[in-house]
Amino acid sequence: MTYNDILRRIRYTFDCSDDEMIELFAHADVSVTREQISNWLKKDDDADYKSMGDEELASFLNGLIINNRGKREGVQPPVETKLTNNIIFRKLKIALDFKDDDILSLLETVDFRLSRHELSAFFRKPTHKHYRECKDQILRNFLNALQNQHRA
Repeated sequence: MTYNDILRRIRYTFDCSDDEMIELFAHADVSVTREQISNWLKKDDDADYKSMGDEELASFLNGLIINNRGKREGVQPPVETKLTNNIIFRKLKIALDFKDDDILSLLETVDFRLSRHELSAFFRKPTHKHYRECKDQILRNFLNALQNQHRA
């Protein structure tokens, strides 16, 4: 999945306007224009399409966390310069204040089954022996289930 695709899905799921998208970036102290957002949301074959980078999506997800959960006290963590599906999944889990049971039951709504152990492996540190890489299929199913829940 491309970062642009993830941004499109999140925007559609939560029915965010351009102004709301700009505000989410602003929560993470990033200034973006309506044109930038528009270009990120365009289809890949559009002439004005611009590919979204790791730091832009990380900033957007951080803004989503701050919008939903409030700003963390003290020094803010640095924005990730390299994202993985595991980090994206973790940030969405935090932003939506989901527990493991919430995610597992949500995934069941799209007929995708994971065990609690498989799920927890995605949220471990990469150096942990039980760490597991989150594949596109898992993130896609999670975003689809989230979309079904919020747009149904």
